[in-house]
Amino acid sequence: MTTDSLATASPSDPTNQLPLVQHDPWLAPYEPVLRRRQQRLAQRLTEITAQHGSVGKFALAHQRLGLNYDGRRRGYWFREWAPAAEALYLVGDFNGWDRQATPLTRGQDGVWEVFLADKDYKDRLTHHSLYKVHVVTAKGGKDRLPAMLRRAVQNPETKDFAGQVWRPEQPFVWSDQKFRVPNFVREPLIYEAHVGMALEEGKVGSYLEFAEHILPRIQAEGYNCLQLMAVMEHPYYGSFGYHVANFFGVSSRFGTPEELKQLINEAHRRGIAVLLDVVHSHAVKNEAEGLADFDGSGGQYFHEGPRGNHPGWDSKLFDYAKPEVQQFLLSNLRYWLEEFHFDGFRFDGITSMLYHHHGEGVGFGSYEQYFGQDADEDAILYLQLATTLVRELKRSALLIAEDMSGMPGLCRPIEEGGIGFDFRLAMGIPDYWIKLLKHTRDEDWNLHDLWHVLTNRRQGEKTVAYAESHDQALVGDKTLAHWLLDKAIYEHMHKDDPDPVAARGVALHKLIRLATLSLGGEAYLNFIGNEFGHPEWVDFPREGNGWSHHFARRQWSLADNPELKFQYLLQFDQAMLRLVKGNRLLTAGPARQLNLDTTNQVLIFERGNLVFVFSFHVDRSVPDYRFPVPTAGRYRIVLNSDDAQFGGFGRVDAGLTYETFREDGVDKLSLYITSRTVLVLARV
Repeated sequence: MTTDSLATASPSDPTNQLPLVQHDPWLAPYEPVLRRRQQRLAQRLTEITAQHGSVGKFALAHQRLGLNYDGRRRGYWFREWAPAAEALYLVGDFNGWDRQATPLTRGQDGVWEVFLADKDYKDRLTHHSLYKVHVVTAKGGKDRLPAMLRRAVQNPETKDFAGQVWRPEQPFVWSDQKFRVPNFVREPLIYEAHVGMALEEGKVGSYLEFAEHILPRIQAEGYNCLQLMAVMEHPYYGSFGYHVANFFGVSSRFGTPEELKQLINEAHRRGIAVLLDVVHSHAVKNEAEGLADFDGSGGQYFHEGPRGNHPGWDSKLFDYAKPEVQQFLLSNLRYWLEEFHFDGFRFDGITSMLYHHHGEGVGFGSYEQYFGQDADEDAILYLQLATTLVRELKRSALLIAEDMSGMPGLCRPIEEGGIGFDFRLAMGIPDYWIKLLKHTRDEDWNLHDLWHVLTNRRQGEKTVAYAESHDQALVGDKTLAHWLLDKAIYEHMHKDDPDPVAARGVALHKLIRLATLSLGGEAYLNFIGNEFGHPEWVDFPREGNGWSHHFARRQWSLADNPELKFQYLLQFDQAMLRLVKGNRLLTAGPARQLNLDTTNQVLIFERGNLVFVFSFHVDRSVPDYRFPVPTAGRYRIVLNSDDAQFGGFGRVDAGLTYETFREDGVDKLSLYITSRTVLVLARV
């Protein structure tokens, strides 16, 4: 993007309104704020271009800072930004961990450096060597992990983390040159996964095991995007990867950087894009492993004082106004895109970034909250820089924001007045389903509320719909399957067991997922294992559970067992995704309601030339149910949740063809609608 493209016109001239404001006239009073954001970005890009040549070159700090091999001079440079430090020393097994042996020299920009020539260190500083940086401040000296460390490994006995030189003799050879996101991902169907807990065995899974055993499942199920959690190195396994210590470090729990590359390369071979769950909203507060108080100033990468601490997450908050912090985080994005061929990012905790209050205990009910004093303009500038950079480096990359506030323009192009993301997560949808199952009898479900929640989103801004993600699967909560089935998920899942609780749970699991997918957005997300109703929450090994892996795994054998009902949920999920891809459903625009009948609990709508007929009634089946359709002609059922192959009762003959008739001047269809069933019809 050029700064010229952000040139602004007078907001007083309605013909020159920002497209975002033209689309939503309620934004007119806030157009000056939107333009100031544009202008601030343009000014920052001008500064960056003047100093570095481009925002892309600005995002190359990882090639200067940290440990980098200089082939021309034949040796390693080590550099670290620590402006308030009094002295820095590189320590490691190469110098006997002598904290005085290898001092760094301070530059004017607060960057310390030392050169380690091959002639002195070739046989000592080698692949797999361990190292740290000893930082001396006014508070004393501490061994720290370098900020741009590429690999940290943990000593199994002491549990101490150290940096590890990673320079294999043979670089990884990619074979994904022909993979292009637009060719394989016309509508994102996202499989959210955690490598470590992806196996059925009670152990930490590896990148290679995931590539061998899990990628074939994801491909067979029909998902075209893999969203990987917990890749960025984190000291505590149970944090799910959200308390990051080493932003450039590939988590060594699951294998080597080359093995992660092999996973991504294999995903691309299978036509699956790979997104990184990137955490730039906060950082772990640990000093031994992370960046907190690195140079002794109390700030540096983070805000000083209370503003530098997240009240709810017990973590550190970046100071996005600092050029060095912007460069650190932007370089991080470039590193993951280029070094590992990621196809985009799911940005975690965007709501926390957008506002000074971090969204804690705040209900968003007015536009003033998005554009007033609560908005963190420094963070918004950083996010605009981030989306600008990613677009420059990889135009087809997917950018997803985890935001529950509904910030207008978050998922619109910057030149229109937006922030530049592609999609936002529909965080209200899983909350709605859980609340409904916890507090409302099936007989009392309000279809007006259901329709509103699933269709209520900002026009022109794309949404990732999901019934549940990792948030609902964590220990202390329950998956949808667990809410629906309760103890029946353990006792009554044999395929021949007529238990009514299990029958109800299986039926509603299918309805909830297809309602979410067909109404909720322009993309869809599923958390690993939930497609077949995985029975248990996720609880990582910790002291409180005896360091057990029992709940930090996925029980694939349940879905693979032909004697159990889990197979039916999996088969319905596969059929659901085939239907979406075969009809380009998620790119077809929003759904149009055709019929909402609270007496019979029937909801009918059209989307993408398909007609969806949902019956949420607990026991009523209605013969000769008549309803209007937008187009006359002949229709057939293309998906029936009550089919026996999906664990249903087979009450409707899927082989019939239905022809419209005129009644009261309207084209209608007549169907036999059975309880707790969804039928999807297409014209023939």
